[in-house]
Amino acid sequence: MRLTRFKTVRGRLLALLIAIALPIAGLTAVAAVTTYRTVIAAIELSQARAADDFAVRTRVWYRGALRTLLASGALIASGQPSKADCDASSRLLLDQVRGFRALRLVMSDGRVCSTSLDSGVAAGDMAAISAKLKELPSTRIWADNELAQARYDHVALGERSYLAIHARNIGGAMPQEALLLVNTELLDQVFDLGDDSEGMNVALLARGGRVVASRGEDPDISWLPAQERVPESKLRWEAPSRVGGERAYAARMVADPDFYVITSFDDAPVRAARLQFLVLLLAPLLTLTLLCLVYLRAIDSHCVRWLRGIEAAARARSTGKTARAVVAEEMPSDIRSVAEAFNTMVDEQEVRQRRLQTALDDNRFLVRELHHRVKNSLQVVQSYIGLTKRDYRSEARWALADAECRVHVLSAAYRFTLADGEMQPVRVDLFIDDVVTMISNLIRRRDQWISGRIETGASLSVDRIIPLGFMVVDVASRVLRSTPGVSITIIVSDIDASTIEIALEADRDIAHSQPPKLFAGLLAQIEAVQAGGAEGRRLGSWRVRHRA
Repeated sequence: MRLTRFKTVRGRLLALLIAIALPIAGLTAVAAVTTYRTVIAAIELSQARAADDFAVRTRVWYRGALRTLLASGALIASGQPSKADCDASSRLLLDQVRGFRALRLVMSDGRVCSTSLDSGVAAGDMAAISAKLKELPSTRIWADNELAQARYDHVALGERSYLAIHARNIGGAMPQEALLLVNTELLDQVFDLGDDSEGMNVALLARGGRVVASRGEDPDISWLPAQERVPESKLRWEAPSRVGGERAYAARMVADPDFYVITSFDDAPVRAARLQFLVLLLAPLLTLTLLCLVYLRAIDSHCVRWLRGIEAAARARSTGKTARAVVAEEMPSDIRSVAEAFNTMVDEQEVRQRRLQTALDDNRFLVRELHHRVKNSLQVVQSYIGLTKRDYRSEARWALADAECRVHVLSAAYRFTLADGEMQPVRVDLFIDDVVTMISNLIRRRDQWISGRIETGASLSVDRIIPLGFMVVDVASRVLRSTPGVSITIIVSDIDASTIEIALEADRDIAHSQPPKLFAGLLAQIEAVQAGGAEGRRLGSWRVRHRA
């Protein structure tokens, strides 16, 4: 596919992506996931069927053993033999059938026939076992009918354990009750795992986790689940084994309510399925990766190379260098259009920037000169008021001194804000200290005193520092004019990182006068909030926010 047929970047990228990436990725994912799910489902089904198979084998064995017990009991009881003959017939049966270890029959007339091949199994033991099993509920039937009321159980006598098959209420010519004890090794044939049994274990368990018989690679049955789960009918789950590690388990009830078969499987089939899944997924994806490399190469050749040129020109502009984006005939039309528009924009921006810089320089010069003129004019006005003040006495002299002090506030504000040739915020501590000095020099009497306790590093713009100075002068001037011999302290301190408090205090209680209407305008200009009113020695306090 020739990507140059597509005139836009979007067309080239979408064409290559649709033609290569999407079909391969979609088909690969669908095929791999479908295969993996199918294999996992087959593994789980085979594990469940294995448990079913062993359960059916066990049921068939139990039914066969029950048939043998019933048939033998009927044969022995048919001739109404004496106890000696009954014992002899029972021993003959036990000798003939491998694995049958003990037999007990209770005839309809009450006679008991009890025989055992093991010395550890006495007649009294068999009677106790028979009485115990007779009290337990019968095993639930497996089909529509059952040969007799039977109970399948597991008993231990001494160091040996037996499978117990107990039948009662048989009826007819048969004994009223029969008990057969069978060696558990007979179940080894039932639980034959065959040749294809790697990783599989099986056991017949009684409720409570008692192991009746087991076969598998792990003879110490550590493969059993750490927590017992008795199936109501059938069950498959995954859980940690007794020695740790996840295993798969399948269980099937054999003889309700106690006996069930449990099978265990390692994760080898699942690992094989995962490996197959990875192969099915990665093999096409590796091909897709190779195609993606070609795709990235094409993107770099037909798109990224030109975009990087525009980016490099833009970044060079940020460092103050003059740069233009490269424009070539082989570029895609839309990228070439962007590069041409970028170069046009750069040309126009440079022209505007030169004009703006020239205008800015002129404005800075004019502003600087204007502020110098204002500062010089204020100094002239202050000097003129100071000279005029000499020709007056009493209230007129006090009014001129007050006016001179206020003009000095303006002059000091402009002096501080233009200290470095450019307008900048004014430090509150330096400004207030200068205002305190000017008040002390201009409007206090000989028996009065004014001082400052300034503990802040905050700064305010010139349009806020000027009304702040006017406010301080206004409050101090009214008190100094009305109270002879008074001492005033101006306190400036930080409340928090962005707030300062300005407070004025006298050394005695004074009679407070109503501030002029202009005072409210000053507070609005400063954006100050009154923290405390004028009362007693306190002349007032205000809080002002600033930029930390």
